[in-house]
Amino acid sequence: MPVAEQYIQYVRERTIKEPEKSWDKILLGFRMNSLRMHFFPNRKLARGYQKLEEMMMKHVADSLSRPHSYVWGNIFAPCELVNAFGLRLLSIESLACYLSGYHLEDFFIDFAQSIGLAPTLCSYHKAFVGAVESGVVPTPAYAVTTSLSCDGNLNTFRFLQKKNNVPFMLLDVPYTDDGDAIDYLAGQLEELVRDMENRLGCRFRIEKLKEALRIENETRKELNKLAEQLQVHYYPGAVIDQMYLMMATHLLMGTPEFLELIRFMNEDIQTHPEFTGKRILWIHLLPFYQESLNGYFNENEKYQIMATDIIVDYLGDLDTERPFYALAKKLIENVFNGSYGNKAKQICDFAGEVKPDAAIHFCHWGCKQAAGGSVMLKEAMRREGIPLLILDGDGIDKRNSHDGQIKTRLEAFLEMIGEGGAEA
Repeated sequence: MPVAEQYIQYVRERTIKEPEKSWDKILLGFRMNSLRMHFFPNRKLARGYQKLEEMMMKHVADSLSRPHSYVWGNIFAPCELVNAFGLRLLSIESLACYLSGYHLEDFFIDFAQSIGLAPTLCSYHKAFVGAVESGVVPTPAYAVTTSLSCDGNLNTFRFLQKKNNVPFMLLDVPYTDDGDAIDYLAGQLEELVRDMENRLGCRFRIEKLKEALRIENETRKELNKLAEQLQVHYYPGAVIDQMYLMMATHLLMGTPEFLELIRFMNEDIQTHPEFTGKRILWIHLLPFYQESLNGYFNENEKYQIMATDIIVDYLGDLDTERPFYALAKKLIENVFNGSYGNKAKQICDFAGEVKPDAAIHFCHWGCKQAAGGSVMLKEAMRREGIPLLILDGDGIDKRNSHDGQIKTRLEAFLEMIGEGGAEA
């Protein structure tokens, strides 16, 4: 057994036996993995994806090593605003994924359910709550979440506030996209700044936020270029790299290092050969552990994931002179806000630009929006002539995904699009 796997097994066993004494061991593993990715990257991956993996592992390892330097959030919390304080945002969904690297998700989920959380709650949330309540993960001084798009956000953060005394603010994101709604949310963002200043004793720098939005606009242009390049070039990656990119676009957006990385990827991809396989647009979450998906999409010249809806969930420019208004507009116009019909239209519009050969929608266990809207999206895609496969499973809890069923349906779908079919 490789040394890394031995350490993972050791940490898992010690955490289950003495969870309150395991945090230092978990942190050490994150630091070691960050160094491993730097000195011994996966050479099968494109250099840009190698750098991405190292960047995200380092971001989490460095942040968790300094517990007073980060803020908990959900995946849509405004990282630009948190970064303007000189702090870092860590989403609970991302942390749950990293902790699952020790194969502890089942322990944390079962722990959360043993203290009363519903089995139907999103497993990302249960894994995170279980990690905190078991005594493994220490709590920060502040948290922020949005009503977008998961209905479990408020309950999860309210639970952590009451049980662990973590103050948090909920950003209530309106459905309607009009001036009054944007002003309403912009006012909440300004209130968030004042509350963080009072509670944390940190100074907010408006010019730093404006600069972050300027960088973000440049980064989004580069991301659009990358999506175009992925139509043409084969850029070997893995399913987990799409998850890292999803995290980066929501935790590091507006930072110079992320902009530099995407620019590097746009230069590096042009040195790679033409892609002649099938281009896949991925919808919703990524079960990065799933064997059949990894078998077909990891470094495979026949199939390439060119984008995911979460990575391109907002495509507009941000007004750098009105930063609070701009961030409010970004949240309200997010592809995950409002009706599912709105989401289906935006995804189809994006698909019309990047021209995928097919799309795959992964319905994550516990996500009512994904399950309820998948058929609507499939019909919208059908009208655009894009075949869509709907897969059911769990993004993090392996016990809720059945590899055999996924493999059978995936193979049939890939065979069908290889023959030019339009239904799935």
